[in-house]
Amino acid sequence: MAILVTGAAGFVGLNLLDTLLSRGGEPVVGFDTLPLPPRAAREFAERPGRLTMVQGDIGEESALDTAFAAAPVTAVIHAAVITAGTERERSAPERIAEVNVGGAIAVLRAALRHGVRRFLYISSGSVYGEPPADGGPYDEATTWPRPLALYGITKLAAEQAVLRLAALEGLSAAVARLGSVFGPWEWATGVRDTLSPALQALDAFACDGEAVLGPVNAVDHVYSRDVAEALAGLLATPAQGVFNIGRGTITDAADICRALAKASPEFRWRMAAPGEAFNVTTHMPRRPGMALQRIKSATGWQARFDLDTAAKDLLAWRSA
Repeated sequence: MAILVTGAAGFVGLNLLDTLLSRGGEPVVGFDTLPLPPRAAREFAERPGRLTMVQGDIGEESALDTAFAAAPVTAVIHAAVITAGTERERSAPERIAEVNVGGAIAVLRAALRHGVRRFLYISSGSVYGEPPADGGPYDEATTWPRPLALYGITKLAAEQAVLRLAALEGLSAAVARLGSVFGPWEWATGVRDTLSPALQALDAFACDGEAVLGPVNAVDHVYSRDVAEALAGLLATPAQGVFNIGRGTITDAADICRALAKASPEFRWRMAAPGEAFNVTTHMPRRPGMALQRIKSATGWQARFDLDTAAKDLLAWRSA
């Protein structure tokens, strides 16, 4: 029995493959328009689990059927998405909706055709949009989603479509709303316009000798290894509905840079002076932390990495 991961060559997808293959157990089928990055292909071949990669577009029914035929798939994690910034919103809104909403529906329908028993849709805290008026955390049950950008709008539409269609067909389905993810395996795929401040800062230091931060906003940053563990745990449960995955606290790009400098004293960073050009930016408005009781109750999961331990782990991963 196999697990199918769409968007497998993307940031969250690669972390999922790493976690699932490291555990062994069920074979994994990865599906993406892109091949695995060379490092991932090398390292994943050494994991105890078995991976089959299939290249194709989620909008093509025949390509999806090929992926489902690669092994007897019983569970799906749908992570394929366009994480659109404002320029792509202006230039390609149809494509964003086609992939983010139409693609989710297409993958769900393929899952139903192939007798899948469990479906996990990867969403985002971006669907919440405006912070709660009472100043509390984003809560799955009490915070009314009011997304501000096309990315969050399409993710919310896909969430609702997946849960509705799954309910109609009796398919066990859950939605995971992720905080702001950073960590290993992040790369510029061409469909992810909002790279994390951690990656921007490390790349800026490597290229320019210093990370210079522009205006920063605090959000719920969560480490990618923690996210993958939470998703794997949620997939393995019968729990249905919407689940937040984050750390429950807010930090900003400056906090991340402080942790990186603590783990690596040669790392240099500073805040930009007024009017000065900067090479690290944040693309999201300030957001509160995420309520996490639902995911803890369903799976027992809680984040293992704080910023300091995450910084040490990320630097070790990059140096390898």
